Amino acid sequence: MTDQVMAAIDGSQFSEGVCDYAAWASQALAAPLTFLHVVDNHPQTAEADLSGNIGLGSREHLLEELASLDEQRAKLAQEQGRVMLAAAKTRALEAGVSEPGTRQRNGTLVETLSELENDIRLLVIGKRGETAHRAVDHLGSNLERVVRTLHRPILMVPDQFQAPSKVMIAFDGSKTTRKGVEMIAKSPLFNGVPCHVVIVGAETGDNRSQLEWALKTLRDAGLEAEGAIRAGEVEATLRTYKEEQGIDLLVMGAYGHSRIRHLLVGSTTTAMLRRASVPVLLLR
Repeated sequence: MTDQVMAAIDGSQFSEGVCDYAAWASQALAAPLTFLHVVDNHPQTAEADLSGNIGLGSREHLLEELASLDEQRAKLAQEQGRVMLAAAKTRALEAGVSEPGTRQRNGTLVETLSELENDIRLLVIGKRGETAHRAVDHLGSNLERVVRTLHRPILMVPDQFQAPSKVMIAFDGSKTTRKGVEMIAKSPLFNGVPCHVVIVGAETGDNRSQLEWALKTLRDAGLEAEGAIRAGEVEATLRTYKEEQGIDLLVMGAYGHSRIRHLLVGSTTTAMLRRASVPVLLLR
């Protein structure tokens, strides 16, 4: 199955948001929906201290017990995963999705998504996973690794669903963000949703020309679009615009060398992703 919306779920607080945003995206794109749960089969048991006055037989017995415990934990994790997938499928059916699928794999999330990449049209993932730090502005390490690895659009979502009513595109005229505008113009994902294109920079002829191109591309596709050029520090300027306009979904390029595209590698934009209370669609 190709061109599907894939939703990565675990036991974190973000799983319900992932389910609901994935259901919304699946119906908007008229694309199949598959829920994915990955059981990390790397042993989580702390290494035992087997030094000291322990006989060889006792040591072997302890190792056997640890191996048995790991096996029991793996079986329990798989069963928990099946329960979560069944609940996610039910939730999607109730939201109107036709025949959502489920997949459970052993391994790591990054490796699994890399293997399944050709099947993915859009990946929906929570801001943090089950084992991540609970701090509000903490970004899950799995998300960072997934963004670095996957060459597919990634929708990072909060824990509560809200159907997008205004979308902001952080635009800088680069190849990545121009491709993103064209992708949005062709996609049914934001049909009927006003798009705001924002350039952070000086009011120059080049920036004005780039903005007009983006607005024309979106409007020619039948989308309602307006734009702005604002000077200032990128993260603060975009955050202020988001709050002023009531933006509830942000679209950004995932990588690049300009300050607006330099995500997840120490830039000021990383702070915006960490503090995001709205979904962020990352484009490659």
